Amino acid sequence: MSMISTRKIRTGSYETVLHEGGEQNKETVIFLHGGGPGATAMSNWKDVLPTFCDRYHVLAPDIRGFGSTDHPEEPPTDMLGWMRQRVNQIAALMDELGIDKAHLVGNSMGGALTLNLIMDMPERFNRVILMGSAGASTEPTPELYRMSNFYKDPTPIALENLFRWFVYDEEVLGDKLKSITEERYQEVMRVEVKKSYESMFKIPPFMTIPPSALRRMNHPFLLLHGRDDRFVPYEGSIQFLKHLPNVQLHVFDRCGHWVQVERKKEFIKLVSDFLGEEL
Repeated sequence: MSMISTRKIRTGSYETVLHEGGEQNKETVIFLHGGGPGATAMSNWKDVLPTFCDRYHVLAPDIRGFGSTDHPEEPPTDMLGWMRQRVNQIAALMDELGIDKAHLVGNSMGGALTLNLIMDMPERFNRVILMGSAGASTEPTPELYRMSNFYKDPTPIALENLFRWFVYDEEVLGDKLKSITEERYQEVMRVEVKKSYESMFKIPPFMTIPPSALRRMNHPFLLLHGRDDRFVPYEGSIQFLKHLPNVQLHVFDRCGHWVQVERKKEFIKLVSDFLGEEL
């Protein structure tokens, strides 16, 4: 299985941390992670990235406001401001690497970012996979409220509870739950990570993509969603299904927000098959 390397790439006025593999391959797939406390590209994708490197040039950046990518000294005051910075970040990353066109895989907040990228520069992307994607008009759940207000009670047990709730059955995490919590807690307590995260959620995060935009997105879309997702309900993907013109949806029973963890084999197969189809 191919290895993933890590480096820093200049993206405008700051540096983005990039995890990369399969550089020898012609087609590029960009993986965009979600927005939970302490989220990073590798915390989201490390168990699946290497499997795609034999066929694709794989990129997984730490999205602006997360991880070890440089954090802004003056953060945006709402999610729309953050989204603009992130769209510009991915465009600059592709330009710096000389990538004209890529496939996209977006999870949760990274799914909303994916849709904004398609909305702003559709000519730069081919196939699109959304997994538990934000961007639809759904009511915030109690679990999402706890996540977005994490720093009002930033304790290890509060973080561990979030990870329990991300999956349908916490037994899938096994003895990894404690180590995941410990690793991510160190990340969430970094001053710059806390500052960025709190600025995103000062007001309810507005990430809804207008249906008028969705119906103009002619790219092939694959939607993946856990039926038991308590952070981004699968009804959001049903909304996308109604508006996107070239779309298919796969809903997993007994699966929460982390499809790539709870249904890893199915995730890899569905994404591989979808990316491998002729355009």
